[in-house]
Amino acid sequence: MAVDEGVAPAAGTEDGEPVHRLKANAVGLLGVVFMAVATAAPITAMTGNVPFMVSAGNGVGAPASYLVAMVVLAIFSVGFTSMAKHITSTGAFYGFISYGLGRTAGLASGLLATFAYVVFEPALIGIFSTFATTTLRDQTGMHVPWWAFAVLMLAINATGTWFGVSVAEKLLAVLLATEVTVLAAMAVSVAFHGGGPHGFTFAPVDPVNAFKGTSAGLGLFFAFWSWVGFESTAMYGEESRDPKKIIPKATMISVLGVGVFYVFVSWMAIIGNGEAEAVKAASSANPLAMFFNPTERYVGHWAVDVMQWLMITGSLACGMAFHNCAARYLYALGREGVLPSLKHTVGRTHARHGSPHIAGLVQTAVSAVLIGAFWIAGKDPYTGTYVLLAILGTMAILVVQAVCSFAVLAYFRSHHPESRHWFRTFTAPLVGGIAMLAVVVLLVSHMSAAAGPESGSLVLKATPWLVALVAATGVGYAQYLKRRSPERYALLGRTVLEETKER
Repeated sequence: MAVDEGVAPAAGTEDGEPVHRLKANAVGLLGVVFMAVATAAPITAMTGNVPFMVSAGNGVGAPASYLVAMVVLAIFSVGFTSMAKHITSTGAFYGFISYGLGRTAGLASGLLATFAYVVFEPALIGIFSTFATTTLRDQTGMHVPWWAFAVLMLAINATGTWFGVSVAEKLLAVLLATEVTVLAAMAVSVAFHGGGPHGFTFAPVDPVNAFKGTSAGLGLFFAFWSWVGFESTAMYGEESRDPKKIIPKATMISVLGVGVFYVFVSWMAIIGNGEAEAVKAASSANPLAMFFNPTERYVGHWAVDVMQWLMITGSLACGMAFHNCAARYLYALGREGVLPSLKHTVGRTHARHGSPHIAGLVQTAVSAVLIGAFWIAGKDPYTGTYVLLAILGTMAILVVQAVCSFAVLAYFRSHHPESRHWFRTFTAPLVGGIAMLAVVVLLVSHMSAAAGPESGSLVLKATPWLVALVAATGVGYAQYLKRRSPERYALLGRTVLEETKER
């Protein structure tokens, strides 16, 4: 049978049944970095998380929290990238864990990761809509309902995925460059002016201060939250050039580059106000003043106006990146026939663009349903939709990251004992896995505080149970396939690039 363009035999199958492929060599190192950093949304992480960390977390030690998180995530990434050099699959965690801990754990983790990215997009649509309506009202006097912006973002995300990763890469590059520039302008200006009204102080970056304050655990959790999505680099392995080199490099660049940026910007924001003044601004009715005040003082009022617009584009970039992640996970599960009906729907790629176009449309529909449900329930797009769904997705992805670390340990012991290394394939993933579990504990312990006005929400209370239910569904269905359809069970997590397949 002739093989269509974009279709290649699935690695690990004997009948040679064709599997639709994503477009190869569509993105380079910088493109993968842009996609990963976009999911972190630097301007949203800074303006949304830092004021809360300062007011209710570890106070002026917030930048130190980012320093601690960067070190922990870099250690986690050592094991993660070691495995990425052997396995190239858009399923990322799904494939990694399937090879390391077995197909049952792999399917459970794949469903959890998919679930996380699926709910992240509507979360970001909520915060994007809030930023857009607020900025338009404040700067132009126009009153546009938030749902209009929600529809706009759904359309933009769906279109970007349809035309392939290279189109999304170009748009994200522009959006990221602008949001990073305005934050850097504030930070560099503070540094050049001698560190604010009270000069330079290194207390905010003293690691000891990461564990002090009103609630150090809450501050540390928000620091880790600010990186969610950095691991998405592995999803673009099949579409990148020379993935064995690009994916590990892109992952470490994303972790360390974003980390240094977070530490510097949050540090300059605090001393740009003054330590006491920063706490006061972060605790006020307008916590964004913590960033707006030094920006206006050291750069100019025009930069504050620009920053407000870039908060809109930054959340758009983040939502778009999560949409791409969700579509690729849906596609990865679909093409392997986890459910037979999915193989010829979400498991297909566009004949011309090589994109997971059907999976992208399904993700758009799911996001629209979730946004509609929260709207009907009367939830605020920011304090309700964004906060609740972000916490839900974060818990799911942190669990998967922890499991992935332990999968690295098992993988190199059973598959590549000749490549085992005391640090890269043992100490780093062990420490990283334990640290990720500790962050999950931090989230569970401070979930109500992180949810703010939604602390009594049924969605929040159900969050741990929903995560457990998704994982249990994966375990149960994998066991069902093992007994009733062993040929389909054998394919779970096994589709990798033909030329770089597991040996």
